[in-house]
Amino acid sequence: MNHNESNLTKAATLGTCTLVGAGPGDPDLLTLKAVKAIQAATVLLVDDLVNEAVLLHASPTARIVHVGKRGGCKSTPQAFIEKLMINAVHEGETVVRLKGGDPFIFGRGGEEVEHLRDVGIEVFVINGITSGLAAITSLGAPLTHREHAHGVVFVTGHAKSGDQGTDWRQLAATARDSKLTLVIYMGVSGAETIQKELLTGLSADTPVAIIENASLPHQRQALTQLSHLQRTLQETGLQSPSIFIVGNVVQACAQIFQTDSTAPTLPLHANM
Repeated sequence: MNHNESNLTKAATLGTCTLVGAGPGDPDLLTLKAVKAIQAATVLLVDDLVNEAVLLHASPTARIVHVGKRGGCKSTPQAFIEKLMINAVHEGETVVRLKGGDPFIFGRGGEEVEHLRDVGIEVFVINGITSGLAAITSLGAPLTHREHAHGVVFVTGHAKSGDQGTDWRQLAATARDSKLTLVIYMGVSGAETIQKELLTGLSADTPVAIIENASLPHQRQALTQLSHLQRTLQETGLQSPSIFIVGNVVQACAQIFQTDSTAPTLPLHANM
């Protein structure tokens, strides 16, 4: 067999890899395309925050590998996950990397795509509903509104080790001047700093919604204002995974929960 024939044989036996967004938690929020990919997978590498009910769509013969990655906890090393993906593809498997939310919004999907492409593996991506959108929607409010918010910024509150992280002061000034909603992921551990820095550009009474386990039956939430963000976390015991929504669109949440007696219990704090 010559070199070209060897390469053709190798290509013919190579499997596939797809990054699939499992959504914010509620399995009913999966896209049809995601369900089809999960059903077709022979190997699934599953993140920690993916709802187990999502795996009911998997084939009974599929190999399911849990590769937990949760902020603030011991996680499977990223390099090891990428090695598992590459090895499985080289073994001819149909690989689905199942990630919470959307693979390309703070899911390290970009890193995985780059790494696999570097070794000659084509990667497909199926989007999922990101928890930042699901969180505010669960409270009946929008992320943008012609009267209150002309845009939205998705930002992480957890910087990579050695990275200076988000310039919260600059972001606060931009959000104020451009009427932007801030959607902050992984911000619980850094809430005190985030509050202090955002207050340099945003008013103390800027509305904030905190949503824990967005879209799940055990979701909890609280409304507060920016000057009491850290205190509200302490009083309610809200923990990760939580989303912070900062901006005037959150006022719609307060209006809804004050007038709708059928709405779920929502603690109100700090003169909202």
